[in-house]
Amino acid sequence: MSLDRRMFLRATAVAGGAAAFSGALWHQAFAAGPAQPGPSPYGPLQAADANGLQLPEGFTSRIVARSLQRVEGTRHTWHPAPDGGACFPDGDGWIYVSNSEVPLVGGVSAIRFDASGKITSAYRTLNGTTLNCAGGATPWNTWLSCEEHDLGLVWETDPRGQQKAVARPAMGRFKHEAAAADPERKVVYLTEDQSDGCFYRFRPRTWGDLSSGTLEVLVGNGTGPVEWAKVPSPNIWLTPTREQVAGAMRFRGGEGCHYTHGVCYFTTKGDNRVWAYDAAAEQLDIAYAPDLVTEGEAPLRGVDNVTADAAGDLFVAEDGDNMEINLITTDGIVTPFLRILGHDESEITGPAFSPDGSRLYFSSQRGKSGFIAGTDGYTFEVTGPFRH
Repeated sequence: MSLDRRMFLRATAVAGGAAAFSGALWHQAFAAGPAQPGPSPYGPLQAADANGLQLPEGFTSRIVARSLQRVEGTRHTWHPAPDGGACFPDGDGWIYVSNSEVPLVGGVSAIRFDASGKITSAYRTLNGTTLNCAGGATPWNTWLSCEEHDLGLVWETDPRGQQKAVARPAMGRFKHEAAAADPERKVVYLTEDQSDGCFYRFRPRTWGDLSSGTLEVLVGNGTGPVEWAKVPSPNIWLTPTREQVAGAMRFRGGEGCHYTHGVCYFTTKGDNRVWAYDAAAEQLDIAYAPDLVTEGEAPLRGVDNVTADAAGDLFVAEDGDNMEINLITTDGIVTPFLRILGHDESEITGPAFSPDGSRLYFSSQRGKSGFIAGTDGYTFEVTGPFRH
């Protein structure tokens, strides 16, 4: 099937706009198969700017933080190995939170911006945890910071730093990666960074209170209809959560996770797939995979953290490869959005949009040095005409 034909099918399915890109329409959009390479809606990448970023025309960048250095205008020292992140509204400005993927001291830091984008403060919101990898924002404006080790917990944190962070053991003890809240079904989806990991959802007893509820695991035989089964012992176990339910689906290293327009997208690094779980229909499909590219060369490899803009386009960060954030557009095109030069041994982490959608934040976890401890991490901001 030609690329033009694929684009036509997808464009037809999403003709109602991004708000309609959900449920049955999502399945129509991808009836032609997973996303294929094509032109970016933002145009080609330009020459690298002073910060080493190749961006489309009309976009600019700045470095807002460096690991083990004070955040400009504050007395706060930015953490090593910046990982998952999210933005939250705060008065007339906003806050960007970022995990630290190091052992023992991990935790979360935050940067507050005023309405003009000026940094006004930076501070810690969680201390003394270990290997805080990714996570997810909640509709009630807290940040779920996930520990990536066998007995890892989800910590619910206050981006403003005013409330004490609280562990949420009911959400399971396992090698957590990312979380994504689904306010329609009132659940939180969770990925697991194991080579034979699972995909979970947590159903809190009361929406907005994660202290108690039911952890469930996805059960099925591949793409198509799937269902959920209760994990018997999510918190205190001798048998790991991923081994407790017969028929639980296996995924090769769960990474990023993001819910938008009725679909939960998540990535798996072992096979470079971007999965799409249609929450209403309870069906699983593949939104992108390099081995399923039939039109040209696959631009996206090393899939990792993922977010989406207001238009419904996905922004997928690469762990390694050529250090890009790639778009997967609502019409099924996969294409580079930006590239970082000179950070060859690093990975891109923590992509998140400001509340108004005009700025994209992300980090290069190990920076130019590539040192595994992440002491050379960079956190960037990109501003420009993002689609809405």
